[in-house]
Amino acid sequence: MADLLRNSPKASDSYSAADIEVLEGLEPVRRRPGMYIGGTDERALQHLVVEVLDNSMDEAVAGHATTIEMSMNEDGSISIADNGRGIPIDPHPKFPKKSALEVILTMLHSGGKFSNKAYETSGGLHGVGVSVVNALSEKLIVEVARDKTLYRQTYSKGHPTSKIEKVGAINRRGTVMTFFPDMTIFDKGVQFNPKKLFQLARSKAYLYSGVKIHWKCPASLIRDAETPTEATIHYPHGLSQFLQDDLGENAVPENAVFKGEANFPDKQGRLEWAICWPDVDEGFIHSYCNTIFTPQGGTHEDGLRRALTQSIRDYGDRLNEKNAAKIIADDVIVGCASLLSVFIREPHFQGQTKEKLVSRDVTKWVDNILKDKCDLWLTSNPNLSRTILDLILRRTEERLNKKDSKLQRKTATKRLRLPGKLSDCTQNSAEGTEIFIVEGDSAGGSAKQARDRNIQAILPLRGKILNVESASEEKLMQNREIQDLTIAMGCGLGKDFKLDDIRYERIIIMTDADVDGAHIASLLMTFFFTKMPGLVESGRLFLAQPPLYRLVQGKKSAYAYSDAEKEATIKKDFDSTKKIDISRFKGLGEMPPAMLKETTMNPKLRQLLRVVVNDENKEQAQTLVQNLMGKKAEARFKFIQDNALAVKDLDLV
Repeated sequence: MADLLRNSPKASDSYSAADIEVLEGLEPVRRRPGMYIGGTDERALQHLVVEVLDNSMDEAVAGHATTIEMSMNEDGSISIADNGRGIPIDPHPKFPKKSALEVILTMLHSGGKFSNKAYETSGGLHGVGVSVVNALSEKLIVEVARDKTLYRQTYSKGHPTSKIEKVGAINRRGTVMTFFPDMTIFDKGVQFNPKKLFQLARSKAYLYSGVKIHWKCPASLIRDAETPTEATIHYPHGLSQFLQDDLGENAVPENAVFKGEANFPDKQGRLEWAICWPDVDEGFIHSYCNTIFTPQGGTHEDGLRRALTQSIRDYGDRLNEKNAAKIIADDVIVGCASLLSVFIREPHFQGQTKEKLVSRDVTKWVDNILKDKCDLWLTSNPNLSRTILDLILRRTEERLNKKDSKLQRKTATKRLRLPGKLSDCTQNSAEGTEIFIVEGDSAGGSAKQARDRNIQAILPLRGKILNVESASEEKLMQNREIQDLTIAMGCGLGKDFKLDDIRYERIIIMTDADVDGAHIASLLMTFFFTKMPGLVESGRLFLAQPPLYRLVQGKKSAYAYSDAEKEATIKKDFDSTKKIDISRFKGLGEMPPAMLKETTMNPKLRQLLRVVVNDENKEQAQTLVQNLMGKKAEARFKFIQDNALAVKDLDLV
C-alpha cells in the first residue's frame, strides 16, 4: 500500500499548496451545516428558529424583556421580536470599522454571553447562534430600536448587503429579526412546521413565567386543528402548569405535585421542578437548561435521579419496608413525570445543538437541593407518600422477581445458571481465576485448547456487543450477549453491582489486533465502565496483548507486538543478510493453540494492559465515553478534529 501511494501521481505529484482550502468567515457553516445545526432536515431547519428565539429568551430571563413576538410569514420567513435592550449598533472596539451588530451576525464565537457582564445565565454561550442563522439564510433583516431610534440592516448568506440605516425615531426598544432560510442548503421539500414551532413557543413561556409570547401564523400555513393563528402564551404558574398539560388525561391533583424552586449555592444559578407519580406505565423526564430543551438529559437529570431515589429509599427505611434498600433509580423514575429546569452560568453542552448538559457541578447542586426538599415533602404528605412508596415498591418487587427467575444461583458457592457457550474454570473460589472474553467461536476454540482449565474460563461472543452508552435499558436487557456477560460475571449491573459476588479475579478482553478488534474492545470497556464501574475501579479489567508478528530465521524465532518492536528485534536478534520469514497474525482464530498460550494466555509469559480509572480522572473518563460512545455524532467528529494531527502512524493495509 505504501509503494502504491508513492508511485501514484494522484496521491503525490498533483498534491500542492493550491489544493489546501482555507474557509473564512461563515463559509464553514454553509459547507458543513450539520456541524452547527445537526443536519439539513426539518429538525435542523427548526433549529434556526430556536437560535433566534433563545436570544430573545435570554433577554427575558435577564430581566430586560417582558414580551416576545414570534411570527410565521406567508413568504416563508420567520420573524422574532422582543422588547429587550436591542443589539448594540455602535462600532466594536476590536473591529472599529464594523458595528457590534455586524460582528455578532458575521463572526463565529462572538456575542455578549462569554462572561457574566451582560447575562448572568443564558442558553447561547457558544457565540455561534445568530451568525449560523445568518449564514444559512437567503436573506436576513434585523431591526434594532435603541435610545428611541430605529436602525435597520440587511444580510444574505452571511454577508451584509447594506450598511446600518437610521430609519427614524421610535417609541419602543428591542430587536426584530426576520430571516428567509436558504432552501438550497436543506433537504428537498423541508418546511417549517407550525405545530412544532407553536409547541416550542409554549415550552419557552412555561419555563419562564415572567414572559409573554405573542404567536402569529397565517391560516394557509397551518396543517392541523390544534395550532392557532394567533395566541398570547403566558403561564404564571410555570412548570406546574406545564406538567399538568403534558399529562393530559393523566393529570393529578395540584397537591399531588412535588414542585418548587431554589437557588444554587454561591449565586451559581437556580433550579425549578415539578414532579409527580401518576401511576402510568411510562413516565418521562423533560429537562431544560437556561430554557434550552435537553432531550438527552445530562448532569441535571443525574442529580434528580439520585435525589429522588435516595429520598424514597430513606422514607421507606423509616417505615421499616424490607425492600426499601433495594429500590433503584429505574423503579422510581419509570412511572414518574418530571419537569426540571436549571438556570446556570456558563453551562457546558454536548455539541452545538445543546441536547445534553455536561456541566459537572450541576449533579451535586441538584442532588443536594432536591433531596432535602423531597424529604420534607414526603414527610408533610404521609397519605400521598404512602401511595407513591407502594407504587415504587411494587415495581421493585416485580424487577426482583423477574431477575430471580433469570439469574438462579446453583449452590452455596453462588454460581449462576451459566450461559452454554461459557467454558468455565474448575476452581470454585474467585481468587486467582480469570475469564477471557474473545470474539467469535474460532478464537474461542483456540483459547479453550490453550487455557489452564483450573483457573482460566473462556466466553466467546458473537460479533459486536450492544453500545450500552446509547441503548435503552429495555434494549440492553433483551440483548443476548449482554445477558451472557452479566450472568458470567455474577455480580449484577448498575445499582445492583456487588464486587464481592464477582466470579473471577481478572476479566481479560482478548480481541484481534485490527480495527474490528479495537472496536469490540471499546464496546466491552464501555459496558464494564458504564454498568460495572466497580470492576474497573478495582483494577480487575485487562486487555490482552497478542503479538502482531512472528519472525523466523532458521531455528530462531521471536514475536513482535508492534512495528517498532519488529524492526528493533530484526536489528538486534537476526542476521539482516539472510532471509527472515515475517508473518503477521490476521486473527486469534488463526493462531495455533500452543502459540496463543505462549504469547497471550500464559501468566508467566504474556503481556496484559490494565484498564485503570481512578478518582482523579473518573469524570474525564465519563465525559470521554459520553462523547465517543454516545448518540451525538458531533461530539465524535469534534474529537477527531481535535486529535487528528496527533496521529503519527496510520495503518492503511
